[in-house]
Amino acid sequence: MGARAAPSRRRQAGRRLRYLPTGSFSFLLLLLLLCIQLGGGQKKKENLLAEKVEQLMEWSSRRSIFRMNGDKFRKFVKAPPRNYSMIVMFTALQPQRQCSVCRQANEEYQILANSWRYSSAFCNKLFFGMVDYDEGTDVFQQLNMNSAPTFMHFPSKGRPKRADTFDLQRIGFAAEQLAKWIADRTDVHIRVFRPPNYSGTIALALLVSLVGGLLYLRRNNLEFIYNKTGWAMVSLCIVFAMTSGQMWNHIRGPPYAHKNPHNGQVSYIHGSSQAQFVAESHIILVLNAAITMGMVLLNEAATSKGDVGKRRIICLVGLGLVVFFFSFLLSIFRSKYHGYPYSDLDFE
Repeated sequence: MGARAAPSRRRQAGRRLRYLPTGSFSFLLLLLLLCIQLGGGQKKKENLLAEKVEQLMEWSSRRSIFRMNGDKFRKFVKAPPRNYSMIVMFTALQPQRQCSVCRQANEEYQILANSWRYSSAFCNKLFFGMVDYDEGTDVFQQLNMNSAPTFMHFPSKGRPKRADTFDLQRIGFAAEQLAKWIADRTDVHIRVFRPPNYSGTIALALLVSLVGGLLYLRRNNLEFIYNKTGWAMVSLCIVFAMTSGQMWNHIRGPPYAHKNPHNGQVSYIHGSSQAQFVAESHIILVLNAAITMGMVLLNEAATSKGDVGKRRIICLVGLGLVVFFFSFLLSIFRSKYHGYPYSDLDFE
């Protein structure tokens, strides 16, 4: 039994020695194939990325902002690989959409993109795109986006965060504000170059010519220069313009109004105390002018020496103007500063 068992053990050991090299060779072959596959996949990604960047650079050489439909958006913005950042404006520029804010924001966006395209720091790390609602409805639905215009930053790595959506309602859409936001998100600093605008120079030249011509025609009678009423009207116009927020509009560049895309309702008063619409400043200007007119009538009724009945009517009209329009102004103030306790006539 012992003699028979010895050859059997030797045969089993021989089998193990014969099988061991075969298993190791298979493992090494599998590992080699895996490395080749990984290397090929990495090479494929690099080639795909190079093709995408080359295509984007070609588009950027022709225009600073390239329009995208759903397929292009998914390929160049959402799908990996990407080593570049994308700034995308979601808008609705078609005439039937009647989005005046979109057209105004698009002008500022064009100025910003042109400033980047023609700057010395231009590179393939930042691109500007645009998705119109009528050309990429599926993109709006994919992002659950229900308002336009909207600016978003898509970073080179990871998903967009909350800060990657530009706060247009609070900051406005001026090119300088967009450039500051982009610098915060990408560390790419864009110096905004605006095209020369000679409208202000022309208007000033016309005004100087008009005043000069008027002074020349009235050179023998310049008493109107000392007219207190005229200077008072000019002063009031300046005061109304400044107190209504015209300077804020010039600096921030807010939209004229906001149209709700769901029900089509247009809002002329911004709901936040940190922002306003251009139409809102016009409304405030008219209200301040009406209140001032009421105060002037009250003063006229108190100081004039005319008929008592006429003075009483002027007083009532002035009082009505002050009470009505000041109450309207106060209601707007309450709608923006929630929790403000005081009111006159309630317009809410």
